[in-house]
Amino acid sequence: VIGHPKYQDSKRIAVFLSMPDEIQTEDIIKDIFKQGKECFIPRYKPQSNHMDMLKLSSAEDISSLTLTSWNILQPSDDDSVREEALAGGGLDLIFMPGLGFDKKGNRLGRGKGYYDTYLERCMKHPSGKPYTIALAFKEQICESVPVAENDVQVDEILYEDC
Repeated sequence: VIGHPKYQDSKRIAVFLSMPDEIQTEDIIKDIFKQGKECFIPRYKPQSNHMDMLKLSSAEDISSLTLTSWNILQPSDDDSVREEALAGGGLDLIFMPGLGFDKKGNRLGRGKGYYDTYLERCMKHPSGKPYTIALAFKEQICESVPVAENDVQVDEILYEDC
C-alpha cells in the first residue's frame, strides 16, 4: 500500500478504522501523517446510509474518538470542528473495507450502502471521484459478488499475492 503510485501521488486520503476481521489500517494512518498527507476517516450516521469523511489531526487523535455500537471508533455526532472532506478540497484516494470482492471490482459491503452513497456525493464535488482501493484478504476474493444498481465498483483491490 505504502509504495502504491496512487498512494504516493495522493495528498488527501480517506481510510477506514479497522474492525478485527478487516485488514488493519493503523500503519497506513501513521504513514499518512509521516508523509505530511491529510487523513480522513468515516463517520457513519446510524439508521441511514449517510457517511462523512472527517479529518484526523494526528495518528494519536484516534484515541479521542468514541466507540459506536458496531465497535468502530469514529468522531462523535456533535463533533463539528473537524473538516469534512467534501466541504474542502475533496479526496484523492479512498481505502475501502468490504466482506467480499470479485475481480471485476464489485464489492460486497455490510449492506447499508455507506460507501456507494458517499462516492455518489464525491462525483458531484468539483474535484470529482477519488480513486478507490479496497483492502482485502485473498480469501475475500470471489468469482462474483451480488451487485445492485447503485453499487459503485472499486478501481482496484489490493490483497496478498495479487
